[in-house]
Amino acid sequence: MLLVTRGTNVATKRKFAKQPKTKGGVNTKYVKGAKNKKAAEAEIKSTAKKYKEGKLTPAEMDRIAKRRSKNVTKSYKKASEKRRRRLA
Repeated sequence: MLLVTRGTNVATKRKFAKQPKTKGGVNTKYVKGAKNKKAAEAEIKSTAKKYKEGKLTPAEMDRIAKRRSKNVTKSYKKASEKRRRRLA
């Protein structure tokens, strides 16, 4: 994406900070909360490949979204367990 600054005809490219990656090249924040990080990384990479090829259907997108929401560790559950133990 090019960004044109006001008053000049020079287009400059936007610069973003380098993000830490896993060994497979996926951003570490994307796999941070996953129970199985390697599986999450593989799923992200395969989904990206299908998307780039144009082979990702809306039904597949829905299945992926459901799977991703189930695959996350819930920090609030851990906090409530600690609270229950403390109160008991």
